[in-house]
Amino acid sequence: MLKDLIRKFTGQKNTKDTAKKRLQFSLIYDKLEVNDTTLTDLQEDIVAVISKYFEIDKDALELKVKRDDDTSALVFNTPILHVKRKPA
Repeated sequence: MLKDLIRKFTGQKNTKDTAKKRLQFSLIYDKLEVNDTTLTDLQEDIVAVISKYFEIDKDALELKVKRDDDTSALVFNTPILHVKRKPA
């Protein structure tokens, strides 16, 4: 518990959890037949479009694929710092 608290404040990540998450993503991507290049390109495109309208925290963004028995969902999660206003 203390290790988790220290990691949270120092920004260190648990390598076990990171490896587990990467393996889960890899298995999901294999089922969807999506390669890493496609996902990287997709993430860059999503960031570019969202960045036109919002200032986002690019360091905290997450791109996940959630899969149920018969459906898959792409979940993009990022903190919005503020809305970009167009000049009138």
